[in-house]
Amino acid sequence: MEKEINESIQGQSMILDERKGNTKKMFIESYGCQMNFSDSEIVASILANEGYNTTQNLEEADLVLVNTCSIRDKAEQTVRKRLEQYNAVKKINPSMKVGVLGCMAERLKEKFLDEEKIVDMVVGPDAYKDIPNLLKEVEDGRDAINVILSKEETYGDIAPVRLNSNGVNAFVSITRGCDNMCTFCVVPFTRGRERSREPQSILEEIQDLWNKGFKEVTLLGQNVDSYLWYGGGLKKDFVKATEMQKATAVDFAQLLDMCATQFPKMRFRFSTSNPQDMHIEVIETMAKHHNICKYIHLPVQSGSTRILEAMNRQHTREEYMSLVDRIYEIIPEISLSQDMISGFPTETEEDHQDTLSLMEHAKYDFGFMFAYSERPGTLAARKMEDDVPEEVKKRRLNEIIALQQKLGWERTRRFVGQEVEVLIEKESKRSDAHWSGRNSQNTVVVFPKENYKPGDFVMVKVTDCTSATLIGEAVGYSEKMQS
Repeated sequence: MEKEINESIQGQSMILDERKGNTKKMFIESYGCQMNFSDSEIVASILANEGYNTTQNLEEADLVLVNTCSIRDKAEQTVRKRLEQYNAVKKINPSMKVGVLGCMAERLKEKFLDEEKIVDMVVGPDAYKDIPNLLKEVEDGRDAINVILSKEETYGDIAPVRLNSNGVNAFVSITRGCDNMCTFCVVPFTRGRERSREPQSILEEIQDLWNKGFKEVTLLGQNVDSYLWYGGGLKKDFVKATEMQKATAVDFAQLLDMCATQFPKMRFRFSTSNPQDMHIEVIETMAKHHNICKYIHLPVQSGSTRILEAMNRQHTREEYMSLVDRIYEIIPEISLSQDMISGFPTETEEDHQDTLSLMEHAKYDFGFMFAYSERPGTLAARKMEDDVPEEVKKRRLNEIIALQQKLGWERTRRFVGQEVEVLIEKESKRSDAHWSGRNSQNTVVVFPKENYKPGDFVMVKVTDCTSATLIGEAVGYSEKMQS
């Protein structure tokens, strides 16, 4: 998702999570996926120990960082434009330092320093603990770069600073990296091998969030369903594990059960799932616990088995559809969302029609849809010709979007007349007299404020809807989720 998470707020100084005694100010922006936002909170925590408070005012910052995305070219171009804006401010404030973090830093490495000279520091996703040392390199006038990928780093020992938090929702990372070598994707090259975080550190972070009043946690990973902990992080070492380690291993279904059981009044979501790794035990765990949201983001990318094979997706069209059928069988009220790519190399009109028919079968509530964008370094870029004309890509993408809008409207309407449980997150964007929150299925719900407040679980009678929003009136607190 090419969504800018943080936005620059000009003018009045605004300090986030101020730590007394800190004298320097850091401004950080994140682009791309939820994992980047979570990583920025880790960086803020590391730098808080180095004397930096996080500010929302770019102009007053001593250090400016941008956490980047490389999943599509558009995301990188957005970051480049933002770096130009940072450097315009730096001309006014020459002492300000600029650093680029994350996937784009990992992909381009020294080019930022050697060829473009638009940043002072380049830091890959596994090197955030080295930022204090890199800042010293900058102060000494040397190039500061660390893009070494790790096989062990999970940042499980760092308590993140919650940036721009509403005090209700939070992200908790449970895995890092990815072992699925999809031919279109740069993530394995920019985030490295997959490794899982120790379960107790996850539960301790959630406990800290609960103590601070948070009510919903999203468990994050490039592929949460392949989470596996047996005393070491890497899946590939499972074959070397002792029988005792194997017997006490924790997989994702077990972790999810642990979270929901230990925190029965906190709501849980997770993202992202990979169809090849989603086991029925995860679905059964979701069905077992009221506080695990009935929503799964289940990327498919294409409805054509031939294209899925070219993408190196480890499932067929039929296997995906069978999984969807099983999910609906176990949790009839579930909501599903998708990622879809139009115009992958060699895609024919028949392949495109397969995608449309799979969407009809899956009945997605939401979707994230893009035209294929060749990414340097991927197998598709090295081995496959980007041979689908841009106008064909755009036409097919528009057809996918139109179908998703139709499906989304149908799926949203199913809630009209029902009572749904809503966690109040914030004030509605369109009316200061209304609250906004989401139901278990991840659909936005707005309703009059009355005497409720953010963090309350409220039952709402849905009376109307738009294509993506439910409208209703509160009928009381949720008995199942009241603390």
